[in-house]
Amino acid sequence: MTTWSQHFELVDRQDLAPKVTLYRLRAAQVATSRKAGQFVIVRVREGGERIPLTIADADPQAGTITLVVQEVGKTTALMTGVKVGETFADVVGPLGSPTHLKRVGTVVCVGGGIGIAPIHPIAQAMRAAGNRVASVLAARDKDRLFFRTEMRRASDEIRIWTDDGSEGKKGLATDAIRELQTELGRIDQLVAIGPVPMMKAVSQLTRSLGIPTLVSLNPVMVDGTGMCGGCRVTVNGQSKFVCVDGPEFDGHQVDFDELSRRQALYREDERLAYARHQEGPR
Repeated sequence: MTTWSQHFELVDRQDLAPKVTLYRLRAAQVATSRKAGQFVIVRVREGGERIPLTIADADPQAGTITLVVQEVGKTTALMTGVKVGETFADVVGPLGSPTHLKRVGTVVCVGGGIGIAPIHPIAQAMRAAGNRVASVLAARDKDRLFFRTEMRRASDEIRIWTDDGSEGKKGLATDAIRELQTELGRIDQLVAIGPVPMMKAVSQLTRSLGIPTLVSLNPVMVDGTGMCGGCRVTVNGQSKFVCVDGPEFDGHQVDFDELSRRQALYREDERLAYARHQEGPR
């Protein structure tokens, strides 16, 4: 059910990694009704762009939600200018279908880069449903890792892997999955969130290993309502819209090649808008 909150004060912010910022803001109705896997639509200021952002955590008692945002364009850059005590124009949600939760046994949650944030509430919920949760935090290097403490609390165990070996083990998310499969003997469910190439590689591997796999395609959402068509993706031969039909899908049925092409459609426009913002008023 979609709810509206009326007070969107920023109560805390933290720099987590290069160009990655945590925002904790008041959105009481969202905080009490959100479920793992859902997102909100945020508008920084009146007349501004609406962007969908996955809820990384929530505190119903405090009436706050936590968003972790990577600065990749004009609007996410504008967010960095909001100071504690100031407010956002709009926060609408929760939106999207919640993660399907049930007790299956051993669940592996894989967060790659900025995907560590949205995998956090899923790990929490999977463990609360009675599963044994092993989580993988994967990033290019140690400076791009975050939520170590939060993920340890949400999981029975965590594994850290970096491309350059600067923290944890050296390798990719797929290497971590192979290791866990060998050690655990059986993985009953895997959830992966991160860059599209990572989710594609993970899904190809888990298909060969026979591991049921969910991926969250939130990186390709645009307006979050299904009206723009920008997040259309083919799943099992059928067209789906990530924001209204997902954001989670069976990773073995997603056409990742088509998804990659679609994700690149607006890249040049986004780059130009970001560049003009960085240049400032002329």
